[in-house]
Parts: sequence; C-alpha cells; structure tokens
Amino acid sequence: MNCRLSIREDIHWIGVNDRETTLFENYWPLEKGVAYNSYLINDEKIAILDTVKFNKTTEYLEKIREIIGDRKVDYLIVNHMEPDHSGSMLALLGAYPDMQIVGNKKTFPFIEGFYGITKNYYEVGDGDSIELGKHKLTFYLTPMVHWPETMMTYDETSGVLFSMDAFGGFGALDGGIFDDEINFDFYEDETRRYYSNIVAKYSPMVQRSLKKLSVLDIKMIAPTHGPIWRSNPSKIVDLYDKWSKFEAEHGVVIVYGSMYGNTAKMADYLARIIAENGVKNVKVFDASKTHSSYILSEIWKYKAVVIGSCAYNTKVFSSVETVLAKLGNSGLKDRYISVFGNKSWSGGGVSGIEAFVSEIGWEKIGPSIEATYSPKDVEFEALNALGKEIADRLNSDYDK
Repeated sequence: MNCRLSIREDIHWIGVNDRETTLFENYWPLEKGVAYNSYLINDEKIAILDTVKFNKTTEYLEKIREIIGDRKVDYLIVNHMEPDHSGSMLALLGAYPDMQIVGNKKTFPFIEGFYGITKNYYEVGDGDSIELGKHKLTFYLTPMVHWPETMMTYDETSGVLFSMDAFGGFGALDGGIFDDEINFDFYEDETRRYYSNIVAKYSPMVQRSLKKLSVLDIKMIAPTHGPIWRSNPSKIVDLYDKWSKFEAEHGVVIVYGSMYGNTAKMADYLARIIAENGVKNVKVFDASKTHSSYILSEIWKYKAVVIGSCAYNTKVFSSVETVLAKLGNSGLKDRYISVFGNKSWSGGGVSGIEAFVSEIGWEKIGPSIEATYSPKDVEFEALNALGKEIADRLNSDYDK
C-alpha cells in the first residue's frame, strides 16, 4: 500500500525519493538524496504534472494506479523536460496510450529527441488554459528558468502553482513533504545550493518570471524537487527574489588550495583577524576537500570572498581553478573579493586569481598578498591589514 497524499482537494503528490543516486546530473553530491515530485489532479479529466526519473518508474506507476484505478490519464503536463522529470514519460504513455502530452512549442523537439515520441501532442501558449472539470489549469511560459522550454502551471481553482525546478532544492523528503513539517534550515541551505549551482546563471530570467507570476493569487507552490510550500509560499519566492538580485548577507567566505600547508596557514590567520574585527560569519573552505557546489552556495550567501592559492606548475592550484570556473559561469554580481597565496620556485597562483578578478569585475579589497616558500612576518602583517580592511568594509555596509 503506497502512501496516498493529497495536497489539496483532488490534487495528489505522487513523487518519489531517491536516496541511491550519489551525484545529481553526475556532478552535484546528494548526501541527503533528492525528491522527484510529480502531481496528479483527479477530476472529471485526469492530469499528471511532470513524471519522475527512470529509476523510480515502477513505484511511480503503482502510485498512479492506486489513486485512479482503471480510469485513464487524459493529460500529461510537461513543465520541464530534464530526464529527472521526464524519464518515466515513455512508460506512462505505454500505460495510457491515449494520453495527451501538453507542452509549448519548444517542448516537443525535446520529447522527440529524448524519447522518439511524435504523437499525442497538445500545444499551449503563454496564458492558455485547459479545464479538467472543477480545476482549470493556466500555463505560464518561463523560458531559461532554466531550460528553453520551461513553463509553470497554475491551478485557478486551488491557487496551486506547479513550478517545475523553480523553488525546489536538493534533499529527500524524510516524512515531511510540506514546509510546515520540515527543518527549514537544512532545506534552505540545500535550496540555495540548488539555485546557486543550477539556476543561478539565469537569474535575469528568474526576475522576469517572478514579475510575470506576481499577478497570481498563489496559495501553494508545488515544485519538482524539495518540499511543497503550503503554509508560507512567499518565503521561497522572497528567497528566489533575493538570490536572483544577488543580495548578500554580512559575512566572508575564504577559499584556498594548499599543497603543504602554507597557504592554509595564511587562510586561518586571515579568518582570525576578520573575526576579531566583528564579522561573525566567516567560512573557510579547503577547495580540495569541499565540493565546489557547497562553496558556491556559501559565496552566493555572503558578501565578501577571499581566494587563496599556492602556485602549481605556474598556475592556480587545480581545485581552486574549479571554484573559479564555477564562479565565472554562475553570473554572480556585486561581491567583494580579495586575493592571497604562496609560491616557491615559480609564481602563477596569485597572478592567475588576479586575472580572474579582472574578468569577473567585482570590487577588489586590498592588495594581493603572496608569500614565498612560507609566510613570514611581513606577510602576516599584510594579512592583518587586509583582514581589518575587509571587516571594516562589511561592518560599514551593514551598519547603514
């Protein structure tokens, strides 16, 4: 017996948890798993909104049959075509061969390309609607949040917004599926990690979509990952608004790469100086030990970033290069940045970071500091001055 779960009258959560997959998109760590959310509206006509990843298809079809029995599915609403949401489409169409596949004109080339399906298409445009009986579904195109075909579906009857990947996050749903049933601190971190690594590059399009959706009376947000926002949907909307505007909190993220501990020593010293000068949120990461997705998430949260690297074959240490590549591709704006590092027989670490600073266009605080062999008094004095300057700038900004 599967757990039936109604999120509104006639609307059922038919999602699944995936605690087996270790890397989302074969890159992002899933230490706490991930949920693939799908929804079923059991009205005069039956509509399913998105599917689940192929590794959960059997469980998924069982949930559908438990709710509707021998009735047929009339519509599959395809808000987003990534395979973690469309992966059970072929199986669903096999079970319900007369089912109409609802998408916009950009959806169908993806369907044919991924699955070879060329029939049962039902095209909708921005603002078009389908009536199921009591429920009326209206579609809002949200291109590049975060694929070209993405759209959201709003149920005019219940006020539920089916938001596809937007407003979702990492983390399996461990019993609680609603925002009022969970430890929000964990999901906020995992939602920000999801946003900063997967959606963030398209922040201008997120802003455009938020303006489009602002006219709706949204009573609940049902994304395709993470918890359903039934008690306070404005909370996740406000977070998306904040993140897509690049707003930041009072704090510093120090990221370093060190071969033999000298750059690490500089990072710890600098962190202590910043903390002594009144900054409570100081996060220090060894780029070789912490996956870049967690580092980027923290950088998205806090205002100041300090990057340190030893020289490695005349270049930036490789784990730090990974972080810089992710940062450069993320589109993040309006941060402070500072630079330090270490060299022995050649340079390249600090100068490589400086080249990145020139490209990204953030405001640089203080001079770059580079020790030779190991940091000496002169470098510690410089780090002391830099730490105070970073703290003073942050304290001044956030005391306004």
